[in-house]
Amino acid sequence: MKLRLAPARTRGWVACSLAALLFGGATPFTKLLVDDAGPIVLAGLLYLGAALAVAPFTLGEPRRLSPTGQRTKLLGAVVLGGGVAPVLLLLALDRTPSTTVSLLLNLELVATVVIAGVFLREHLGRGTLFGGGLVVLSGLLLAGSHGAAFAPGAVLVAGACICWGADNAITASLDAYSPARVTLVKGAVAGSVNLSIGLVVGGLPPFTTALAGMAVGAIGYGLSITLWISGARLLGAARGQVVFATAPFVGALLAWPVLGDRISGGVLVAFAVSLVGVGVMALSHHSHHHRHESLTHAHSIDADDPHHQPDHIEVVRGDLHQHLPFAHDHEHLPDIHHRHDHDHDHDHDHDHDHDHDHD
Repeated sequence: MKLRLAPARTRGWVACSLAALLFGGATPFTKLLVDDAGPIVLAGLLYLGAALAVAPFTLGEPRRLSPTGQRTKLLGAVVLGGGVAPVLLLLALDRTPSTTVSLLLNLELVATVVIAGVFLREHLGRGTLFGGGLVVLSGLLLAGSHGAAFAPGAVLVAGACICWGADNAITASLDAYSPARVTLVKGAVAGSVNLSIGLVVGGLPPFTTALAGMAVGAIGYGLSITLWISGARLLGAARGQVVFATAPFVGALLAWPVLGDRISGGVLVAFAVSLVGVGVMALSHHSHHHRHESLTHAHSIDADDPHHQPDHIEVVRGDLHQHLPFAHDHEHLPDIHHRHDHDHDHDHDHDHDHDHDHD
């Protein structure tokens, strides 16, 4: 019998879409603050605000010892995604129009898809590649029309996107921590380090600027990161990032009323092309008969998910549970239950299902 995972898929798309809306909306507001606070100080304030926003959601979580490999991955995500990437982005915003920076952020999709496909073994079918290609092409063409393809600001944005691409792939595979916990650690550690460095280099910003920076960070980073992690665990890092790739266009559109940036017909056309790409990705399906080996990890248990049926799992405590070995056939995405190799000679999208087992 073929099982469909529509509820989980829908939750994943909704979570990543909301994350994109919040992060995209934060970009023009950070542009307003970067001159008064300085790039490094503002990066610290944004992530400390993110940590404060999600801290209440982690209070009731049971304490448990996570595997060494998971702790190492989390450290990598903190350094790249929470430490280096936001500083590079804010350095770019300090010298480049917000609209251009927002559109260049689509390069994050390229990095995430490549890293997720190579290192996380995510299945990237024709629909995934075509839809992602439309999103990337729309952003690159529009950024090029602004004459910023080789500007220093564009190089800084590209560096930030590479760091965030690695962060996305790492974070989507962290199943020993809740999304809120990942955001809390990333925000508290990276925010404190960047703020300390920034205060030594540039000094204290005005109180109102600091307060505004933390507020933007709480919504545009804290809630956004947590939502993205939740969605990416259901969709996979690459697909989650394709949805998130609409964030740059949200930022570009908001730059008009917030910063007075001009919105041209090209921006609107590129936005439409990006949405088409996301739609193509949303309709892309992948199905085969596959076998699950024993796996122990922690995340919320979904009673509607066939992987969480009583005869397929044993609850250890709280949300920590062990999946028992079993085989089944259903449409699936490269979520935290489906990290297995694919025989690329037999991989198909939604219109070409296939049956084979994976060890």
